Amino acid sequence: MSRELSLNINIKEPRWDQGTFMGRAKHFFMVTDPRNVLLSSETLEEAKVIVENYRAGVVKPGLTEDELWRAKYVYDSAFHPDTGEKMFVIGRMSAQVPMNMSITGCMLTFYRTTPAVVFWQWVNQSFNAVVNYTNRSGDAPITVNQLGAAYVSATTGAVVTALGLKSLAKRLPPIVSRFVPFAAVAAANCINIPFMRQRELKYGIPVTDENGNRLGESASAAQQAIVQVVVSRIGMAVPAMAIPPVIMNALEKRAFMKRFPILNAPVQVGLVGLCLVFATPLCCALFPQKSSMSVSHLEADLQERIRQASPHTTTVYFNKGL
Repeated sequence: MSRELSLNINIKEPRWDQGTFMGRAKHFFMVTDPRNVLLSSETLEEAKVIVENYRAGVVKPGLTEDELWRAKYVYDSAFHPDTGEKMFVIGRMSAQVPMNMSITGCMLTFYRTTPAVVFWQWVNQSFNAVVNYTNRSGDAPITVNQLGAAYVSATTGAVVTALGLKSLAKRLPPIVSRFVPFAAVAAANCINIPFMRQRELKYGIPVTDENGNRLGESASAAQQAIVQVVVSRIGMAVPAMAIPPVIMNALEKRAFMKRFPILNAPVQVGLVGLCLVFATPLCCALFPQKSSMSVSHLEADLQERIRQASPHTTTVYFNKGL
């Protein structure tokens, strides 16, 4: 007979050591696996039941440790860590590679005309707005008006930035023009993410002690979380938007590409996808998902409440979002 699975496995934390870059990379390769997007609702719900039952001390008969971890990562790929709600499919991190390879490939291909720049920057920032909202930190609700204002501000700022950079690039060599989409995306991320998560900056995000006990909400923690996410997102874009333009600039001079210009877009999309398969999890791994901050760096009133409620706590933890 098979032995029943131990209840001592801590599936609240990732399977690999998050104190090391390699451990975080292994974790995010699982979380961002594009194959998770194809999983059915039944598979997601089954994983949710396995995970929630295990946390409650109920083990499915015959369940192995590998199956438990697989269910945990399927669950993590589709359900928000703070609210527990099922995330919108294109906002999940597992959708990053297929969605971004299509959008970024088109941005890099159709960059020569102003209407094309406006359209693809709008598509990209609309997608980013969905991702930023879906992967926000905290469990406080956001109103439709707040969401609408944030979306309009973010996408308008991003499109204006792209057009400004395109105008500047007209006086520069053609190869430089190919990098306008990257510069626009990098600048837009600095606008889009804070706007879509502005509620966190105003009201704070939940902070806990090392045992997961909630201690309050901190805007300082939200600032650190958003800065880390902006850096990670820009890092994700670097290989996908910097390497393909150089390769395509060389390929387009070849007789084969001149004879079949229709191949430009699919080749560009393929190159972007290859870069993103590795860049997405590796850049997510730059910072721990469960970020930390010294109590002394929190707001004065929150510091005082923590000193009274938990005098031995010197460090707080929070979900930085993605």
